[in-house]
Order: sequence, then C-alpha cells, then structure tokens
Amino acid sequence: MTRASLVSLRMSCHFTRHMHNFGKKFNGGGADMAIEETADTVATTDATDTVADTVETTAGAITYPVAPGYQLNVRSGPGTNHRLVKVLPYNSRVPIRCQRHGQKVSGPYGTSDIWDNIAPGQYVSDAYVKTGSDGFVTVPCG
Repeated sequence: MTRASLVSLRMSCHFTRHMHNFGKKFNGGGADMAIEETADTVATTDATDTVADTVETTAGAITYPVAPGYQLNVRSGPGTNHRLVKVLPYNSRVPIRCQRHGQKVSGPYGTSDIWDNIAPGQYVSDAYVKTGSDGFVTVPCG
C-alpha cells in the first residue's frame, strides 16, 4: 500500500470516527484531574466546525489544531508530573504519532486521560487538541 493510500485510509477512518463521535468530548469530575493550561484566554468552539477544519494533511502527515487561545505544554511523558519539554505557540497544529492513557486532564475539549505523542519523548494532553473524538484517533503507543 502506498503512503498516499495510507493517508487516505487514515483520513477516511478519522472521518468515520469524527462523525460517529462528533461533540462527544466528555466532562467529568474527580480528585485525580489536573488542568494543563498556560494561557489566560479561554476559547470557545463552534459545534458547526467541519472535519476539514480539524484535520489537515501537510507533507503526508495528518495534523490536528491545538485549541484556539492556548499555548500548550509539551511534556516528556503522559502527565503533568513529567518534565516540561517546550511550550507550543498559539494556533499550533500537531501530528499525532500514537496515543496512550495517562493523567486525567481538563481542557477546552473536555476531560481526558488520553495523551498524544507528537514526537519522540513529547506528549500533549488530548483535552487541548481538536481531534473530534473522545477516544483514540490513531494507534496506541507501544
């Protein structure tokens, strides 16, 4: 299978999950939650956003937008207790290489324990990334 076919298949699968899970980012409670926020501005999202607004393919890699109005902490592991690697600027887009469960975090897209691996040794909370799903959108990290 060619790389273009894989990208097309991945986008097709994402679209199906997006349509099935549209708007299902959940809100929860509990003492084990943390807020991974670095900006003072809180943004709202419009439920009428389309898949095209969420998924973008750049040089063969699918990227997802970080919530508007947020700079996002990138951690060395799936939790706020892990070392801060860097801070992504406003209006960033991230590739998601794989995902894993970690610390539960509340953000503009709900509360989630999913962490997105964006590069080797670099994780961001899925609660700050507009994937259109409350579950995994790619393979689990090995």
